[in-house]
Amino acid sequence: MAVLVALGAFLMTLAGGWTAQRVTDRRHLVLGLAGGLMLGVVGLDLLPEALKAAGTEVFGVPAALLLFVAGFLLAHMAERLLADLPRDPHSARTEEIPTVAHGTGAPDGRVPEVGLTAAAAMVGHSAMDGVAIGAAFQVGGGMGASVALAVVAHDFADGFNTYTITSLYGNARRKAMAMLFADAAAPVLGAASTLFFVLPEPLLGGYLGLFGGVLLYLAAAEILPEAHHEHPARPTLLCTIAGAAFIWLVVGLAG
Repeated sequence: MAVLVALGAFLMTLAGGWTAQRVTDRRHLVLGLAGGLMLGVVGLDLLPEALKAAGTEVFGVPAALLLFVAGFLLAHMAERLLADLPRDPHSARTEEIPTVAHGTGAPDGRVPEVGLTAAAAMVGHSAMDGVAIGAAFQVGGGMGASVALAVVAHDFADGFNTYTITSLYGNARRKAMAMLFADAAAPVLGAASTLFFVLPEPLLGGYLGLFGGVLLYLAAAEILPEAHHEHPARPTLLCTIAGAAFIWLVVGLAG
């Protein structure tokens, strides 16, 4: 049953990626929406679940919050380390390249490997979404249905963000599509894996906290600044607010 439900997440992820690639002429609005979706997922979905699951404290601080900060710092360090690596001068962005929508170049010297690493983290998160569906169905049908609703709904945002992040860093369209399909398949594989093991709740909570920190860094330090670069702020800001509000609605309906 869990694997069949995860197929809905597969379709929603592909729908999100398709939406992201079809609106390249309004890329700043796409990025603004993606930033809002990512902020909403972190603050309204991942962190509450992480705090609930990983209830232990380390030196007076919840373990999930420590891992959240660690995830933010790891993302920052990874970007800085990759940015310092030597690059092929022919792959750098020049003034003649007007957009990164189809992977023609990375803006402001961004390194394509960062985008692929971030997308890989999204794939890992989607696999854990599938694990969460399977684990919830192990508890009971009602719990499984509730978790599945939340996962399927926000996997639209996952597909949207996976394609956007990969493209934003200058990767070719085929790579963005490959990461999108990997992200779509991950929940199905994650749900299938729960037929063979039971994931400890504290471990799941710690992972959610760590991934939340990575996602917040990408939204605050990369996606939103790029969205507001040389574009009218008000429409982009409204898209960001709409993205966060959508996740709030999804979380409220799933609750």
